[in-house]
Amino acid sequence: MAGQALVPRLRAIRAVVFDTDGVITDSARLHAAAWQEAFDACLEAAGQHRPFDPVEDYRRYVDGRARLDGAAAFLTARGLRLPAGTPADPPGTRTVQAVAARKEQLFARRLAAGSIPAWPGTVRLLHALRAGGVPCAAISASRHAPELLTGAGVRDLFEAVVDGNEAARLGLPGKPDPAIFLEAARRLDVPAGEAAVVEDALAGVEAGRRGGFGLVVGVDRTAGPTSADDLSEHGADLVVADLAELLTATEA
Repeated sequence: MAGQALVPRLRAIRAVVFDTDGVITDSARLHAAAWQEAFDACLEAAGQHRPFDPVEDYRRYVDGRARLDGAAAFLTARGLRLPAGTPADPPGTRTVQAVAARKEQLFARRLAAGSIPAWPGTVRLLHALRAGGVPCAAISASRHAPELLTGAGVRDLFEAVVDGNEAARLGLPGKPDPAIFLEAARRLDVPAGEAAVVEDALAGVEAGRRGGFGLVVGVDRTAGPTSADDLSEHGADLVVADLAELLTATEA
């Protein structure tokens, strides 16, 4: 009977830290759609007629970042200098906080419509890591990670979860700062240099590189003309289209 083993580059790794959206669960598309609706209202109010691109704009400015950081990065790229605002701002287009609040409102509405599945290749890799005694953690800039992982039926495959709520509680800066990854490695009791980071976001692979992780794996879900090269340039040691590529067949 055929089994599955880890590729050689993973065999020396003692722990793996996975990003959630786009790596574990197929939820990045929901985030992108929510950002598109929130940003397009803002662009229209400013008289701009080029809409938010849910693939390229999301990948370059928003993916992997804390909600406020992503909102500010995209708006700045389009030349929109909105006031920062306060957490009390209602969802809307007048401040960065309002735009971020609108995105959160839209994403929560989409999430309430049903659970989001985990990527099959990721689930296969997680089971192989568990069989090999390699502990795993999940991280996310989003506050919805525990809900997403539970809904996808994979929460029990992670020894630790550090989400946006935990990051806020601990005062951890957002990616590309490596703080959230380092906190996850600390909870697994493994030094960063002996752990791997698995990320689909440019800010995330850069954070893995900055954190001194032993291996940074970039997951290229978009398969754009430069997306794989961009992941490598930002810090990925290895780029795959699907995490099943990190497995090899064995004969039992």
